[in-house]
Amino acid sequence: MKVDILLGLQWGDEGKGKVVDVLAPKYDIVARFQGGPNAGHTLEIGTVKYVLHTIPSGIFNKNILNVIGNGVVIDPISFMEEVRGIEALGIDICQHLIISTRAHLILPTHRLLDASSEAQKGHEKIGSTLKGIGPAYMDKTGRNGLRIGDILEPDFDKRYQFLLEKHKHILATTAAGFQYDVEKLAADEKKWMECINFIRTMKCMDTEYLLNDALKSGKKILAEGAQGSLLDIDFGSYPFVTSSSTTCAGACIGLGLAPAAIGNVVGVFKAYCTRVGSGPFPTEQLNEIGDKICTIGKEFGSTTGRRRRCGWLDIPTLKRAIILNGVTCLNMMKTDVLNSFDEIEVCTHYMIGDKKTDQVPYDLGTPSLKAVYQKFKGWGEITDISSYDKLPEELKEYIRFIEDAVGVPIKMISVGPERNQTLTR
Repeated sequence: MKVDILLGLQWGDEGKGKVVDVLAPKYDIVARFQGGPNAGHTLEIGTVKYVLHTIPSGIFNKNILNVIGNGVVIDPISFMEEVRGIEALGIDICQHLIISTRAHLILPTHRLLDASSEAQKGHEKIGSTLKGIGPAYMDKTGRNGLRIGDILEPDFDKRYQFLLEKHKHILATTAAGFQYDVEKLAADEKKWMECINFIRTMKCMDTEYLLNDALKSGKKILAEGAQGSLLDIDFGSYPFVTSSSTTCAGACIGLGLAPAAIGNVVGVFKAYCTRVGSGPFPTEQLNEIGDKICTIGKEFGSTTGRRRRCGWLDIPTLKRAIILNGVTCLNMMKTDVLNSFDEIEVCTHYMIGDKKTDQVPYDLGTPSLKAVYQKFKGWGEITDISSYDKLPEELKEYIRFIEDAVGVPIKMISVGPERNQTLTR
């Protein structure tokens, strides 16, 4: 068997949670391979809306085992809150969730380091979610981090105190002028240790063995990514990126899988583009179009609540993400958000000075870069349509254009937020 991978092809928020929820019944295991509580995978089932941050999106299917891989960073406080919230829905989460012993931990001081770093950058800030994700990955690569496996060791308290004091020293000596509430930090530390005790009661193991043994026995696995390919630490719009590998290669690193184990790669994108935080955005619409997309699409971060920047679909960045990930099929989400537009535009190329290109340049934010658009007729209301054949010809033309431009078929089209408002071809 091969592992299928599902990931975002834009700046995150593409609707990956809904796609995983739709595809999950075909799999035995759903595994998250990177990111942390900065993710916000939203699922709408009937009239109920769920937002998952660390837990894989297969958790609402009782027949699926969910794995948090070694590439994920875990905040024990937000994790326990998420578990308790799901348990309140009557789901026995502990029976269907396993955590990698190699997943790294986010300490309360990681959040402070995150806030301090953003404050020092001023107008050049990244737009961090301030969840402590970046500093946790910095400790990981700096070989200072604490892992889930460490909480099972007898000297864990000593290891924790050592890293905690190191963080406090950094805040005191390098974060000039940055102030934090000492009493609140002490309260957070106490709660953090309580949550560590909670995690000790859960199933924690070397999940690379679990996943590879599952493949050998014929089990079907879906690897779930967070954020989006344009935020990848290596290939995103650096430095305005996340701290992990959000591309297909990240699944191998974040789950302990060999490249040969990868099967289909499902790429998820919106029928338009959004971005949260700072960084270049060639097709951003700082006008009534962007406002209209934001309002209709309810484009506010499910994790931060921040307003998302909105714009037209960008073919050059989409093509590049497809190349980097080896995408085998596409899912187009939130198509219905554009229902009321009489005219829709798509960026097909860039003009950089007097040069026309469909390649993404080293600096996507270069001042001379301008998006070149092609116009399409709007398609009207589609939320009640139940099959691809019944879609308006204008939308089919839009879909065909994208497929021809990127060379990959679109297999799924979302026409509304609910699980059943998903058309497959």
